[in-house]
Amino acid sequence: MASGQTEASGLSGRYATALFELALDQKAIDAVADDLSQLQAMIDESDDLRRLIESPLFSRDAQSKAMAAITEKAGLSEIVCNTVGVIAQNRRLFALEDIIRAYRTLVSEHRGEVEAEVTSAAPLTDSQRKSLETSLKDAIGSTVAVTTNVDPELLGGMVVRVGSRMIDSSLRTKLQRLQLAMKGTA
Repeated sequence: MASGQTEASGLSGRYATALFELALDQKAIDAVADDLSQLQAMIDESDDLRRLIESPLFSRDAQSKAMAAITEKAGLSEIVCNTVGVIAQNRRLFALEDIIRAYRTLVSEHRGEVEAEVTSAAPLTDSQRKSLETSLKDAIGSTVAVTTNVDPELLGGMVVRVGSRMIDSSLRTKLQRLQLAMKGTA
């Protein structure tokens, strides 16, 4: 492999690795990462787009044409537009979000960063995000790339995943533990 990266496995890993190699050759790693983040945000915000990529009921042509129109209208780079087109033509849109995650992981490895996924009950402010990044950097000992998600069902607090480690300080989990403890004493 030209980049010396650890090769990602599985369907999403193969697509992400191919995209990463292409972006590396064209010196567009960050631009592609930004485009993929934008695409992920569009998927998160649109139930119709999520239905398009997840439903097997849409024909290959319908998915391809719709994704081409969406990526073009969003102004995504040619590399991302072409990759999404290939993914749609191969009937693999259901794996698009996994491909985006795998690409982020490859970019983090390339930069020597550790990737952390943070899920909070409400969006983090810039100061909260910077504080969290600093705390994680101190705890882990290397630069941390933080990806944030919002899950209102957490009620409060956050869940942090770094590699195979998970720290769950959400209010929902604490209430569940309290409920289990109360059932045990009854």
